[in-house]
Amino acid sequence: MDPRIFGLDAQTLFDTGITLLAMLVLFIALSYLLFNPARNLINKRKQFIEGQLEEAASARQEALDMKAEYDSRLSKVDEESAELLAEARKKAKQRESEIVAEANNEAHRIVTRAEKEVALEKDKVRDEMKQEMVQVATLMAGKFVAQSIDEKTQAELVEETLKDMGDDTWQN
Repeated sequence: MDPRIFGLDAQTLFDTGITLLAMLVLFIALSYLLFNPARNLINKRKQFIEGQLEEAASARQEALDMKAEYDSRLSKVDEESAELLAEARKKAKQRESEIVAEANNEAHRIVTRAEKEVALEKDKVRDEMKQEMVQVATLMAGKFVAQSIDEKTQAELVEETLKDMGDDTWQN
């Protein structure tokens, strides 16, 4: 029995060297066969994720651009609707002015026509009054001729003739 716990003889050193060499060869072989494909897979996955992140960033930027464009369009729509309302109000005011002017013209025509009709009625009434006066004068002349009268009788005849014609004729 050997009093040593761990003996380093030539055979142990040789076995340890061969084992280390085998592990090194095995490590190199496995790195080419397993680690490199795993690294490549990880790199591809990393590039895919980076691409996805870039696409998401560009999509976000596009969405922000579209939102800004829609906001500007909405403000333009608000402006256009305000312009259309202002134009409609302006047209309504203009139409209102035209309607009022037409109504004033029509009212003026009606007043003018009414004034002409009143003037014609006045002329007609004057003509009728003249005819009445002529009839009264004729009646009075006939009564004066029929009897020779003095002033008292003449006043009575005028009074009687007026009563015959009626008071309404002279008051109108």
